[in-house]
Amino acid sequence: MNQNLSVMVSGAKSFGISAVKKIKSVATDPRFVLVMLMLVVVTVAADAQNIDSGIQAITKSTDALKKYIPVVTKLCYALAGIVAVVGAISVYIKMNNEEQDVKKSIMMIVGACIFLVAAAQALPLFFGL
Repeated sequence: MNQNLSVMVSGAKSFGISAVKKIKSVATDPRFVLVMLMLVVVTVAADAQNIDSGIQAITKSTDALKKYIPVVTKLCYALAGIVAVVGAISVYIKMNNEEQDVKKSIMMIVGACIFLVAAAQALPLFFGL
């Protein structure tokens, strides 16, 4: 146990030392410094944009989200139907084979269908639509 711990500690120590060496070599590279300087300049320029463009982008994304909600709701209902049909076939096969866990399978399938229907009902409420 102690030997495994010492091997892990020595491995972490050697990794830390090699990581510090790599960071020092990268940070002294003039290309790296130039890229970091350009990122700072671009960030400052991006903050100076008009706020109306941000408001328009958020409005556009909420409108797009409103269009997707009915489709996703119908998809949840379709998935619940598929789960119910496949589950019914599975339960039928288990009942014919006289397996012991039929009740468990029925409860899992019913629970999955209830969850999918409840999720489809709650999805518009979750997004405030």
